[in-house]
This record gives sequence, C-alpha cells and structure tokens, in this order.
Amino acid sequence: MADNIIFALVGMFIAVAILIGISTMILGSTVSDCEGLPGYDVNGSTGWALSCEDTNQQTQNAFSLLTIILVVVAAITILVIIRLLG
Repeated sequence: MADNIIFALVGMFIAVAILIGISTMILGSTVSDCEGLPGYDVNGSTGWALSCEDTNQQTQNAFSLLTIILVVVAAITILVIIRLLG
C-alpha cells in the first residue's frame, strides 16, 4: 500500500517537473520588441536597443539554465526515492 502511494507521488512529481520545464521553455522564448527603440539596426544596434537585445539574450539564458536545474533536481529526487524503497 505504501509503495503505491510513493509511486503515485513520484509520478506526480515527474508530471509537475515536465510541465514546469515546458513552461520555462515557453517563457524563455519570449522576448521584448526592440525595433522601436532608438539605435535599433538589424546589423548591429546601439544604445537602448543594444541594451534591450542584451537583456533578451540574458533572459533566454536564465530560463535555459532554470530548465537544466529542474531536470537535475528531478533526477536527484527520483534517485533518493528509489534508494529509500530499496
């Protein structure tokens, strides 16, 4: 009986981890529109537009890192639970 509850909790944890991972991927692909800012150029922006593009890149990198951290935490949690069962 206890094993079924633990497996159900592990399954729920995996499902939530997958949903959060997909959400961070979606949020990581959203960026600000920098085209209307002064200094915007397709070949190389300057000033405010350059700052906007840098912020977009940093935001995408942060969400990518968050997804990797989530996968690592999920793997560690699953390994700990398997160790407790064995």
